[in-house]
Amino acid sequence: MQLSKLITHAFLWFLVVWCGNSCLPDNDNPAPYLHLQDGAHNVGMATCRSCHNDAYLTFMQTGMGQSLGLANRQKSAARFDAQAVVYDTLNDFYYFPFFNKDSVLQILEYRLENGDTVHQRLETVSYIVGSGQHTNSHILDINGYFYQAPVTWYAQEQRWDLAPGFRENNSRFGRFLTIECISCHNQYPTPVPGSLNKFSEMPTGIECERCHGPGSVHVQEKLAGHLVDTAQMADPTIVNPRRLPRDLQLDLCQRCHLQGVAVLNEGKTFYDFRPGMKLNDVMNVFLPRFTNSDKKFIMASQADRLRLSKCFKNSKSLSCLTCHHPHHSVKTTPSSKYRKACLSCHSQNGLSECSATAQERAKASDRCEQCHMPASGTTDIPHVHITDHRIAVHRNKEAKSRSKAAFSGIQILTKENPTPLDMAKGYLATYDKFLSIPIMIDSAGIYLARSDEAYDKKFTTLIHYLFLKEDYGRMLENAEKWPGDKKMDAWTAYRIGEAHYKLGHMQQALSYFSQATDLLPFHLDFLEKKGMALIGLRRLDEGIKTLQAVLSENPERPMALCNLGYAHVLRGELQKGEKLYDKAIALDPDYEQALLNKAALLIFNKRRKEAEKLLKRVLKINPKNEEARHALQR
Repeated sequence: MQLSKLITHAFLWFLVVWCGNSCLPDNDNPAPYLHLQDGAHNVGMATCRSCHNDAYLTFMQTGMGQSLGLANRQKSAARFDAQAVVYDTLNDFYYFPFFNKDSVLQILEYRLENGDTVHQRLETVSYIVGSGQHTNSHILDINGYFYQAPVTWYAQEQRWDLAPGFRENNSRFGRFLTIECISCHNQYPTPVPGSLNKFSEMPTGIECERCHGPGSVHVQEKLAGHLVDTAQMADPTIVNPRRLPRDLQLDLCQRCHLQGVAVLNEGKTFYDFRPGMKLNDVMNVFLPRFTNSDKKFIMASQADRLRLSKCFKNSKSLSCLTCHHPHHSVKTTPSSKYRKACLSCHSQNGLSECSATAQERAKASDRCEQCHMPASGTTDIPHVHITDHRIAVHRNKEAKSRSKAAFSGIQILTKENPTPLDMAKGYLATYDKFLSIPIMIDSAGIYLARSDEAYDKKFTTLIHYLFLKEDYGRMLENAEKWPGDKKMDAWTAYRIGEAHYKLGHMQQALSYFSQATDLLPFHLDFLEKKGMALIGLRRLDEGIKTLQAVLSENPERPMALCNLGYAHVLRGELQKGEKLYDKAIALDPDYEQALLNKAALLIFNKRRKEAEKLLKRVLKINPKNEEARHALQR
């Protein structure tokens, strides 16, 4: 048997087995790709390389091939010196990234007062995201739970700064990374069932099967000697993106190059999309639009910008692959390739259609993209400049308006005729993930009112809407209508639990939090809330056990430490409670509740000067904290 396989493999490229015209896809009838069937699975890039080594070697030099790697000096493009200090002016934290003993990448967070260090926290970086062409961002792995570090290296400006979004909202070391975030920067990791951001295996870099589909059927067929002359027809065992109809080509590329707000279809996950599928079979993608959206764009919006181009609208064939070969880096692709793509439509005789002056053409080195796809900054990632894929005449730019760009709504980019329920979901997701302004919630309410879907179809969205409106009474009214024998999803159960918790209904809150943690037992936010409800019911032993379970998963959870400390104080174990408060404050020196809890304990122990100091610290953080103000007055 082994000898037979070796002989088959040796003659792999000399045999041709025809599979018939039924395997040949065309623009109207794409092939019935076999990897879309149940049971097809990934085989890994090493297997692909055994036959396609040349493609592997060039692909590994691309941004996709270098999208994620272990945190070491070879992977990092950054400069590490005394200038690598980043200061968060809003929250008064310093960050200093450095290689400890020249091998372990660490980030030191610290705070200074009158020249003295009053806070320090040291974290170790496990992975680096990005090829270094634009950025290097950093991932912490805490017992399998993945979090984004607060600092990024910006390669084009050769500088360190806060990571994107952290300047406005510095979540420090607590921004957890789900498969939605990671799946566009890496091959699919292996999730721990029942979690959102815990993974048991993390690949390093995007691999072949993200664009070509799972390879198990392909490998099986080739080893069996069933070959296809791909010069004549498509091989139905694997996807060649160039053979896909244009809309499916774009769906493949815009799975990651259409940055927006993704909303999964019911029952789908981010693992379910495969090359050759329609993207909206798995998810819909929404993008906020502003009055200047034709001029401003976000980083990974190439597919959206291309679709806005007249060149795209007036062509039936223009796609990402017209200019880009995914196996070759844009850094090594000659500019003549891009110019040739433009001239294939825009000229019969050289550059006869170009209206630029000879001087302007010389300045642009006769590169069409220099004028018609100029590099520009993005609205979401600071310190980077990327090619604007909206092909247009940019030479006569309109005068920039001094007025602030106005929000004009969200647009669904994956479906032509969305339902009102689709739009309601899009607005709620946009509020949660991108733009937390009241109009998002109000717009979701308008679309929900227009929806004629069955009640059970829009129940989850309705609960989400009422939760963001903080209309807890109506939430509970609707929750009572839900059939008791029908399970709800974890997030809906959690939100209803929160409504009960806010209204002081601890027993009901516990019931719903328990439903949520049964479905997602490793979602630590849910587990923390369950522990808090148990403590609220004075079921202290159970509450302590639950919070200890949280900390066994991730010991760096200030909320769990604070509430565990409170439970021990209620049991009369004051010293143990104080130590847990101190741990919470060491992780987050601005955690008001932990500071207040410790101050109350100090007052009880007649350590009034220490308590006064903590209460003044709370008021420095938040001058509106009435609890601290009243405690000081007393």
